[in-house]
Amino acid sequence: MRPPAKTSATGSSRPVHVTGRAPAGAAAGGSASTNWLRSIRFSGFTVLMLIVLVLFVVIVAPGARVFIEQRQQIADLQNNLQSAQTQNSTLTAQVARWSDPAYIRAEARERLYFVMPGETSFLVLNDTAPNATGSSAPVSTSIQSTRSNWMAALFASGMTAGLSNQTPDQLGAATPAPADPATPAPATPAPTPAPTQ
Repeated sequence: MRPPAKTSATGSSRPVHVTGRAPAGAAAGGSASTNWLRSIRFSGFTVLMLIVLVLFVVIVAPGARVFIEQRQQIADLQNNLQSAQTQNSTLTAQVARWSDPAYIRAEARERLYFVMPGETSFLVLNDTAPNATGSSAPVSTSIQSTRSNWMAALFASGMTAGLSNQTPDQLGAATPAPADPATPAPATPAPTPAPTQ
C-alpha cells in the first residue's frame, strides 16, 4: 500500500517522495550554505529584467544626474535674473527722479545745504524738544540704590582724559574758577630776598 500524497507549501497536490535517507546536504555542514545558491533557477524573464536594470543604471542614471544639476542651475539663474530685474527697476526709477529739476534742487538743499540766490540759510543745531528726553516712569516711594560699575567708569574717565586732544587751556585747567567776593583771598607770603655774600 502506498502512503497518501502530501501537499506542498504552495498548495499543489504533487506527490512528495519521502525516503528513509537523510539528504545529501545534511551530511556536510559547509555545503548546506551553498545549496540555496544552486537551487536558484533563472528564467529568461529574470535574465531579461536584470539586463534592463543594468542598462538603466548605466545609461539613464548619469543622464538623470546631469538633468537634476541643470535644473538646479536653471533655478539659480532664474533667481539671479529676478534680483537683477528688481535692481534694474529701482535704478530706472532713480534715473527718472534725477531727471526732474525740482528733485535735484531739493536734494541739493538737503544734502549739500545749497540755497538759491537771495535766500539765507539757517542751520538749527540740537532742535529736539527738552521734554522729549524726560522719562514718564512713576516715582518710587521707597529708597533705591543705583548699582554702577565704578571701576569701569573710573577707567573710562582716565582713558578719556588721557587720550584727549585738547590743550590744558581748552580744558579750563589753566584758569582758576572766580573767587567769591565775600570770602577774603588767602594771603600770599612775600618773597624773601636772597642772602648776599
